[in-house]
Amino acid sequence: MAKQSSGKGDELLWLETYFILFPAKRRPTLTQVERALTEANPRLRLENLLADEDGLFASVLIESPEDNAAVEVSFEMGDTIAEQNMQWAKELQSKMTPKQLQAIVSADARLDVAHFERVPKGGAGSQPKPVTREAEVAEFASELSWDDAEFGDDDEVDMEAAMEVFDPTCLLTVVDALQGLTKGIIFDPASGEIV
Repeated sequence: MAKQSSGKGDELLWLETYFILFPAKRRPTLTQVERALTEANPRLRLENLLADEDGLFASVLIESPEDNAAVEVSFEMGDTIAEQNMQWAKELQSKMTPKQLQAIVSADARLDVAHFERVPKGGAGSQPKPVTREAEVAEFASELSWDDAEFGDDDEVDMEAAMEVFDPTCLLTVVDALQGLTKGIIFDPASGEIV
C-alpha cells in the first residue's frame, strides 16, 4: 500500500501498524498530542492534524525526513474495538501479567499507529528488488558455493549501513510518546505480542 507524501514526488510505503489500547476516557486532546510529539522530537513535522468538535485528538500524519519515514496516527473507539481487545486478551492471556490483561480488557479505544517508509514515486523502498535473468548451468559450474570465504562471517555485517536503509526511530519515538500520554498498552498485531 502506497500513499502520497508531502515530499516532492515521494510515496509512503506501509511497513507495519501498532495499536495503543486504552480506555476512551483517557483520550488526549489534539493539543496534548501535538505537545507530546514535539517534546519527544522537535524535528518531527506534524501535518493534517485533526480533532473532533471538543478538541479531542482524531488523527495526525507525522513526517521524519531524516529517517525517510512517516507515521500516521488515528483514534478509534467503540464496541468493535472493545470486542477485538477482548479477543486479543483471551489469545494472549498466558503471555500477560494480570495488570496488562486488566488494561486490555478495560480498553474501549485505541490509537492506530501506521509506520511508512518514504520512497521515490514508483520505488520499492528498502526491500530489494528481485533480479532475474536466464543463465546456463555451465556458467555456474566452476563458481564457488555461497560460503563464509566468499561473503565473510555474519559478524562482519555492516549494521550501520543496514540501519541507513530502514530506521525505526520515528515509529519508536511516536509510540513511546503516545503510550506515555494515554498510559495505554502497546500491541503489535503482526507478532501478536504486547510491546
